[in-house]
Amino acid sequence: MKNCLLAVVVMVSWGLTMPHGVCQESQSVRMGTGLMTFDTVPGWGLGDDGKSVIGGTHGGVVVDKAGNVYTSANLGVFVFTPDGKLLRRFVGDEYSNIHDLEVRVEDEGEFIYGARNQNGEGIKFYAETGDIVLKLPFPEESGLNLKKFSPTAITVAPNGDIILSDGYASNHIFKFDKTGKYLMHFGTKGNELKQFNTAHGMTLDTRYEPPRLLICDRNHQPKGRLLHYDLDGHFIEVVITGLGQPTSVAVQGDYVSVPDLQGRVVILDKSNTIIAVLGHNPDPTQRGFNVPQDKWIEGVFSGTHGSYWDADGNLYVQDWNVSGRLMKLVRVQ
Repeated sequence: MKNCLLAVVVMVSWGLTMPHGVCQESQSVRMGTGLMTFDTVPGWGLGDDGKSVIGGTHGGVVVDKAGNVYTSANLGVFVFTPDGKLLRRFVGDEYSNIHDLEVRVEDEGEFIYGARNQNGEGIKFYAETGDIVLKLPFPEESGLNLKKFSPTAITVAPNGDIILSDGYASNHIFKFDKTGKYLMHFGTKGNELKQFNTAHGMTLDTRYEPPRLLICDRNHQPKGRLLHYDLDGHFIEVVITGLGQPTSVAVQGDYVSVPDLQGRVVILDKSNTIIAVLGHNPDPTQRGFNVPQDKWIEGVFSGTHGSYWDADGNLYVQDWNVSGRLMKLVRVQ
C-alpha cells in the first residue's frame, strides 16, 4: 500500500489520471499524452506467486510475428505470450548475458540476433527452437589489437549484413556479411562529434530511405544523444542531444521509443522531437539496478534498458533490474 500511495502522489503532482476505484498496488496507471498515451498492465509476465520469473535483467525486448515477447535476462532468453504467460525459455551458458536483441524474418524462418557483452560475441538463433546457427566472435581479420570485446547492440541491414557494436570496450562498430564474414569497422571512443562514449544501443532506422543506423551514444558528455550513420559507417548527423543515458532504440512507423537509464522512456516523432515521456522517475534513490521487486512502483520506471513495439502499437519495456522487471504498456486508442 505504501508504494501505491506514493504512486498516487507522483501521479497527482504530474497531472496524470488515476483510474476509478480503491487504490491497490495492482491498479493500472495511465501515462504519456496524445497519440502516445498508454495504460500499464499490472502483474504482466509475473508468475502465479506474483514474483518475477526471469531473474536479473540487463537486456532487450523484441516481439515476433505471432506477437510473442522475447526478453533477454542475465540467465537467458524468456518468451511470453501477449497476455504475459511464460511460453518457453532458452537458458544456459549459450544464452546468458545477451545485452541486446533483434528479430528478423528470413527465408529459412524467424531468427533472433543477440549481442552478448560478457561473453564477447554476437549470436543468431531460431526464434522457435533456440538452435544457434551463427556466432560472431571478435574478428581477428580487422587487424585490431583489442584487449577486450564486449558487444552491446546488434542490428541487421536489409541485405542481411550484421552490425555489432562493441559499446562496452573499444566503441568500434563492426560490420559482417550474413555468413559472419568480417567486412569493416568504424567509430572510436571519445566525446568528439563523430566519436562514441558508449555506443550502447542501435537499430535500423526505417523511417528513412535508404534505412540508416540509429545509435545511442549513452555517456556522451555533457548529455546523451542519438546519432545517424549510413550502413557503410559514414556519419550523417546528430539526431537529438540533451538526453539522459539513452540505452536502446526501437522504431515503429514514424515513431521511436528511447529507454533511459535515468528512469523514463521518451517517444520521438518523425522530426525527432520528443512527443511523450513515459514512467519518469523523479527520485534518484529509486533508480538503478538494485531496486527489488517489493520497491517497484506501478507506472514509475527504475532504469529502462530495452523496449519494443507490437503490431498494435503497445510497448514492452524492460528495466535494468536485480529482480527482473518487464512491463507491458497498452496503447490507448
